[in-house]
Amino acid sequence: MLNGGLVVVGQHIAATGPLTDLRKTYPQAPLVHKGKALTPPVVNAHTHLDLTAVPYFRGSYTDFIKHVIDHGSKRTEEAALQGLNELQTLRVGGFGDIVYRPEIVEWLLEHSPLPGVAYLEVIQRNPAQADEVARRVAHRLTKWRKRNGAVRVGLSPHTPYNVSPALLKKLVEIARLEGFPLQMHVAESPDETLLMTQGTGPLQEIPLQYGFAAYENPPGLTPVRYLAELGVLGPHLTVVHGVRVDEEEVQMLAQSGTKVVACPRSNEGLACGQMPWALYLKHRLEPALGTDSRSSSPDLDVRNEALFLWERVDPRVLVRAATRNGYRVLGLEAPRITRGTPVSQVQSW
Repeated sequence: MLNGGLVVVGQHIAATGPLTDLRKTYPQAPLVHKGKALTPPVVNAHTHLDLTAVPYFRGSYTDFIKHVIDHGSKRTEEAALQGLNELQTLRVGGFGDIVYRPEIVEWLLEHSPLPGVAYLEVIQRNPAQADEVARRVAHRLTKWRKRNGAVRVGLSPHTPYNVSPALLKKLVEIARLEGFPLQMHVAESPDETLLMTQGTGPLQEIPLQYGFAAYENPPGLTPVRYLAELGVLGPHLTVVHGVRVDEEEVQMLAQSGTKVVACPRSNEGLACGQMPWALYLKHRLEPALGTDSRSSSPDLDVRNEALFLWERVDPRVLVRAATRNGYRVLGLEAPRITRGTPVSQVQSW
């Protein structure tokens, strides 16, 4: 609500409601202003904790990909621990983490005190490898699902252009049949759209520079339309970024039940543009919020993502994005502030 308030007695909430009503009911209570918002613990629905030790970068999206490749040796358990410690300090209620190395997934399953989802990242463009990679991924996920920690496992095909169509279909089938959540970087940058629609653009520099196989046979479709054609969209999928989309694509996402996570500061820092919030809200698709990694965002505090947009998007939408929608994306129960809630469970912005 706008202009809301909480009545605190001792260490617990005694009442909630519009500030004007609370002032009438409790006229003698001292009034303490606590910033822009009072919420349950926020959720960081998208990050890469293993990139915490990679230096902060601002520049083009393609140059950022090169930056990450160049600092690949820094993607360690120690870096993930550093990021996890930051999330604990921020007292988040949950987190979604895309993890490049299987051993770091295992580490998070074993050590994280925070609830969330660790999505194993998959990159493989060679269609001849589809069966073997899918078999290996399914085996790992099934083994990890037997763990009883706070974190559960999911699956992350890296991007529409870095996973072969054959493998992507197999990964989606595994996720649907076995109930593993999917999170995928989609429609983040104009470089991505250019590569997929025309087979050109700055991203073609990467295989040339690092000795990878060249990007060939582009689908001639934008990322969202490509995923729709392959049958990838659906309630099992969370699209991260969703910046470079038109209204028809937003309709596709909304009608399929696909969830979306916005990372506005990372998008601004990598010259990707900004998510068209008005289009998403028009079609009743409310995003969650994530920070992306420490290598493309100055911190892991999603409240700062919301504050970055505070004058451009309805604050109530941003509060829901950082709380309720984040819990929903991760399959966690969203807490509420009600009578009896401990004050320690309330965060001020």
